[in-house]
Amino acid sequence: MLAVLAFGAALWMLGALLRVRRGVREAVLALLYAGILAAQLALPVGQPLRVATGGSPGPWLIVGALAALGLGYGSVVAGLRRRAQKAEVKVEKTGTFSETELERYARHIVLREIGGPGQKKLKQASVLVIGAGGLGAPVLQYLAACGVGTVGVIDDDVVDNANLQRQVIHRDADIGKPKVFSAEAAMLAQNPHVVVRPYQRRLDETIAADLFADYDVILDGTDNFDTRYLSNRTAVATGKPLISGALSQWEGQVSVFDPARGGPCYQCIFPEAPAPGLAPSCSEAGVAGPLPGAIGAMMAMEAVKLITGAGAVLRGEMLIYDGLYGETRKIALHRRDSCPICGTTPARARTVAAPGLDPAPPHA
Repeated sequence: MLAVLAFGAALWMLGALLRVRRGVREAVLALLYAGILAAQLALPVGQPLRVATGGSPGPWLIVGALAALGLGYGSVVAGLRRRAQKAEVKVEKTGTFSETELERYARHIVLREIGGPGQKKLKQASVLVIGAGGLGAPVLQYLAACGVGTVGVIDDDVVDNANLQRQVIHRDADIGKPKVFSAEAAMLAQNPHVVVRPYQRRLDETIAADLFADYDVILDGTDNFDTRYLSNRTAVATGKPLISGALSQWEGQVSVFDPARGGPCYQCIFPEAPAPGLAPSCSEAGVAGPLPGAIGAMMAMEAVKLITGAGAVLRGEMLIYDGLYGETRKIALHRRDSCPICGTTPARARTVAAPGLDPAPPHA
């Protein structure tokens, strides 16, 4: 049997050297296999030819099954490659992608929900990330890796040694450096085909509206409620979707606040910040290192879906993830007519957050 296999390999190599078409070589091997299998099945046991070619049809049937599996796998891979090439050609005609970018984003392009048009939307999109800390770090990394064309990041803080347990975009050598510049360097090292706009300052009323106007989507990963309420007010006023994430100890939450498209705003759900002491900082309460990565990645996923139109975003829903027990749940969120930010009727009485739902401390 080994001699026959060696003979078949020699035929294949000889055909390759003589530049015989692959299909012809496959047909020759198929005929050789069919003849040997026929001999094994037709000739009596002990017949010299049958003995010389293995003595039993069993091993040859196994060889045939393995060959069929290999050919099937190859055809599937070839089909996926053709699909990717078609999508790449479609994108290439737009003149917006280099060959390097097409190869880099190939796994997006073959996704039916994104494809070439979706990747082009990502390249043309602009996203503002508020905060370059625990949540901002994975958000910024994935937005850059995904090929979002322009990413703005605003933060007035510098990298501290205590940040490095969870803020994975920064390195030990970045301690003391402004977070926005540390993040910019990491993003461009990951993907030089994107534009990063760092703003080393705190978001405040004087710049919020003009800044938000320059971007399509806003992601809030800040570490204080004042900035969260400001981001919400400005996003509603400018009609921009606001992707918000928050976390505490082992649990995090993600939602898309988008009243311009029928969803509630942040203040519909959390009318007021918790009293001092009820939302301890991460330095006081602690936070599991990978948790910001999990929640930040979910925020980046929502941004990709918003930009490309893929799937269903968390508009009017909140996804809550419990890392300690590996559980997730979703709850429905609704607009309040009396909301001072996006409501349609004046507030007649003091309202409270949804029963059983407290705002997670916006730790960085």
